[in-house]
Amino acid sequence: MASEKAKELARQQKAAVRAEKQRKKNSSDPRDWGQWRQIREMYKLTASQNPRFPWLLLGAFLAPIVVLTVVGLFVAPLALWILIGISLGLVAALMLFNREIKRATFSRVQGQTGSAQVALEMLPKGWTSTPAINATRELDVIHRAVGPGGLVLVGEGNPRRVRQLLANEAKRHATAAHNLTVLTIVMGEGEGEVPLTRLTDHIRKLPKKYDKAQVEDINRRVRALDSIRPRLGGVPRGPLNMRGARKAMRGR
Repeated sequence: MASEKAKELARQQKAAVRAEKQRKKNSSDPRDWGQWRQIREMYKLTASQNPRFPWLLLGAFLAPIVVLTVVGLFVAPLALWILIGISLGLVAALMLFNREIKRATFSRVQGQTGSAQVALEMLPKGWTSTPAINATRELDVIHRAVGPGGLVLVGEGNPRRVRQLLANEAKRHATAAHNLTVLTIVMGEGEGEVPLTRLTDHIRKLPKKYDKAQVEDINRRVRALDSIRPRLGGVPRGPLNMRGARKAMRGR
């Protein structure tokens, strides 16, 4: 009897695993997709916005091969030059792929509430981001990123209201993180603001001030700050889940 129950339990578990795999396979939610499917979907999205994209990728891949093959016809060995050309072609195609994906993504989400979080999701390994830590009914939103460059608060919305909201959050975070200097950024196109398309690089290029252990300590302190206030509802985490694209672009 016990053996039969064990076999039945095993069958149920296998059936549940198969059902979950099938659900993810047919899901339209990016959170259920594997990395390769996310990359494939990003390719389709970019190609739909830029019909020249596949040809640009092909050209970026073939150009180094053609050039170095010609070089190899005059400077032996030819096979070595072709292999180098293939390697350079792959690198060039990957760089173009990453650039065009970011451009298409930013173009798609420009002007939408939560778009700053898309840029924060593209930060390299070592950075963590938290969307919508504060917001107003007018949809002025504050996001947070913590990494080697420090603690960064990014505001989007009406610049005048956002600056005041950022100032309040900066004081709160500085106290929670033992008077840590908090960098504030207003995302926008005006003077003193950082455009969405440059936000990722702007934060990524900040001078590295903290090691991994110090970054984790800052994260613990700000998570404690989050725990004493209710999370906001109804504010989008970002118009697009970029987890897979972030992994794909980490090598840039």
